[in-house]
Amino acid sequence: MRKQYHFSPGAVGLDAWDVDRLIELSRDLRVEQVPIDSFGQVDTVYWSEPFTVRKFAEHVRYVQDVDRAFPIILAADGRVMDGMHRIVRALLDGSPTIAAVRFPVTPEPDYRNCRPEDLPYPDES
Repeated sequence: MRKQYHFSPGAVGLDAWDVDRLIELSRDLRVEQVPIDSFGQVDTVYWSEPFTVRKFAEHVRYVQDVDRAFPIILAADGRVMDGMHRIVRALLDGSPTIAAVRFPVTPEPDYRNCRPEDLPYPDES
């Protein structure tokens, strides 16, 4: 699986969470069914980079390949930290809810005031 980070505006610049760490930290959280319509992010511009046709096709492939056996991960305030492609799949499938875990307290970010291009991404070749 490709290396992933969750980004959110911080006090200065972007804060980033390593999704692998979020998965580890959320392993023992209770899974709940959350209404898809409760995610305000689905009606906003979520992915900040402009989409070329090729980039759009890449995201379509991610949506096709999701494993819905894994719950999405939510911050304490309900913000999606991991799983937006699974939410897109649920929307396409007409599912009214999705399995999710929610942090009672959002973990501290792994990186503060960062730029996505400066974070470590293992060679995927």
